[in-house]
Amino acid sequence: MKHSLWTALVLLAAGPAAWAQPAASAATVYRCPGPPILYTDQISPQEAKDKHCRTIENAPVTIVQMPKPASAKPAPVASGAREGKGDARGDRGDGKVDPAAQRQRDSDARKLLEGELKREEARLAEMQKAFNNGEPERQGDERNFQRYLDRVAEMRSAIARKQEDVAAIKRELAKLPQ
Repeated sequence: MKHSLWTALVLLAAGPAAWAQPAASAATVYRCPGPPILYTDQISPQEAKDKHCRTIENAPVTIVQMPKPASAKPAPVASGAREGKGDARGDRGDGKVDPAAQRQRDSDARKLLEGELKREEARLAEMQKAFNNGEPERQGDERNFQRYLDRVAEMRSAIARKQEDVAAIKRELAKLPQ
């Protein structure tokens, strides 16, 4: 009986110290400034001092796990595609596109780009005609010569942008197969 009483007393006396021990041995949590703000217990006190971090005492720290991004799911495949026939989009079911469908897509893209190129080139020609080699006609509200110069500068930059647009369309057309 004496032995079990002695054991119980030792356990009771050591219990609070044992319960407090994990809290005492827990690492200090630091809040480090700067974008992004960093909360960590993985640095030494000297590193925390160098980084101008401050300790967080008795403050609960919540860690929020970001959801994992959903993996790219393949598009549903029509029943005919499983049999090798392909669906309306030209997908064969194995992730590849039917060559005939791809040629049709390329042809449609080429037609769209060629139409857009013609419109942009026509607009560029109109702008260059109005620009008149840097000497457009003065308008009635341009009694002040600076207004005229500002309009000429705007026209010059608009023409440069339009030329860049035309060049970009030509580059896109060059990427498409013939």
